Amino acid sequence: MTGARERIETEVESWPGVETGPGRFGSLRFTIGRRELGHLHGDRIADLPLRPEKARELIEAGQAREHRYTPEGSGWVTVELGSGEDADRVIELMRGSYERAVEKRPELAR
Repeated sequence: MTGARERIETEVESWPGVETGPGRFGSLRFTIGRRELGHLHGDRIADLPLRPEKARELIEAGQAREHRYTPEGSGWVTVELGSGEDADRVIELMRGSYERAVEKRPELAR
């Protein structure tokens, strides 16, 4: 798949209050306020902090794997970006995290 990073970046940056910037290991990080929605390593990998139950669900379905640098059960997962469906899934997951953040603190989306 070509352009997964650009596709995800274009969509997520369009949401009110979302900021992007450099993350660790050359990643592109997405935040709203102090909350990280996730980060991308090029067009290949997305790392996302999710609710632990959602992370387990994705791992069990083979749609993600545990993040390599965080403890088991932390909720962080890695999604390989091998198809358009993977990019769409990352956008959907980040959107869910975004909506939860804005629900708790509506002023973030201004």
